[in-house]
Amino acid sequence: MSQAVVGLGAVTSVGDGVDEVFDALCAGRSGRAGLRGFDRSRFRAQHAYEIDDRPAGGGDVPGRATRWLVRAIEEAAEDAGLGEDLAEVPILIGTGLRELRSAELKWRDGAEFDLAALHFGTALRARFGAVRTYTFSNACSASLYALAMGSDLLAAHGADTVIVAGVDTLTESMYGLLDRVHMEPPDRVRPFDRDRKGVLMGDGAAAVVLRRDGAGSGGRVRGRLRSVHVNCDAYHVTAPDPDGVAEAVRGAHRLAGVKPEDIDLVLLHGTGTLLNDEAEATAIGRVFGPHTGSPLMTAVKSMTGHTSGGSGLLSLIVALRSLESGRVPPTVGLRTPVAEAADFRFVQGTSALAELRLAQVDAFGFGGVNAVAVVERADQ
Repeated sequence: MSQAVVGLGAVTSVGDGVDEVFDALCAGRSGRAGLRGFDRSRFRAQHAYEIDDRPAGGGDVPGRATRWLVRAIEEAAEDAGLGEDLAEVPILIGTGLRELRSAELKWRDGAEFDLAALHFGTALRARFGAVRTYTFSNACSASLYALAMGSDLLAAHGADTVIVAGVDTLTESMYGLLDRVHMEPPDRVRPFDRDRKGVLMGDGAAAVVLRRDGAGSGGRVRGRLRSVHVNCDAYHVTAPDPDGVAEAVRGAHRLAGVKPEDIDLVLLHGTGTLLNDEAEATAIGRVFGPHTGSPLMTAVKSMTGHTSGGSGLLSLIVALRSLESGRVPPTVGLRTPVAEAADFRFVQGTSALAELRLAQVDAFGFGGVNAVAVVERADQ
């Protein structure tokens, strides 16, 4: 399988637009700041990776996740040359919490918010004339699950072009839940570091335009999707299973027709949690074997925080830009890798330059909802 990616869009705490986001990540700039969205005196953790677009001097406002989603889709559609009318283009969205933050604000603070706007399709219909919109809530792998569904839709000739997006925003309830889970409150995300303390959430949205080969032209090809493999091992609610993760990686390689030694770059899920990083590293070690030290590896949540349902697609966009440019962002804050990742060829300190052809993108969610994609440089 090989399908063309012809448009990219993204907004995160480190930038607005794909180029700004990618340049910031390559420069090692972090979106980490003191928690702004709600009363930090209620929590032990005091930081997050928020998009700073609230009204000056005001508190939190509803509808922010939808605004970022629309913005990311606008950029991706323009990049692909699709125009303003997307009535003929299915849009598939992966999310963890949708507009839960808006529901919190309405319920507790009485904020003005039409509950019909909980559905992303409402805004997409108003902005783009979108008719076919689908929302998937598959935890932290949601946007790669949406990518798999979009890819299948093209393969089945259900559409010539699809837009796949992912989005999530910080919610007070999820922030509080994570605050209680950690033994010590984390002050930053440090994937794969022995001294990591846990995860902090981040705001973000990402979108790509995917086109079936032979379905016309428009927009330059930004890269090629070789495969997306998904599974659900149902091992545990929160503890990842290395076997399930390894099978997801093997499945992506199998569908793409590649071997571990063919992979030049791995965008790791890398949440900085005490269980995920070691399980992911164990799985990668099993699959790559003697080739574990061959691909470059990085984890961008060290700068964006965990953008939940949108994180997989954001990593995929970073992978595509790395394949285009030869630049790979560093894993910020990684000093001493965990034993399971001791042989990994991490990009640390500053960005790396390399000739890259194939990249693997990991995304794993609660309950063993795993997704792995393989993308290829456009000129191959």
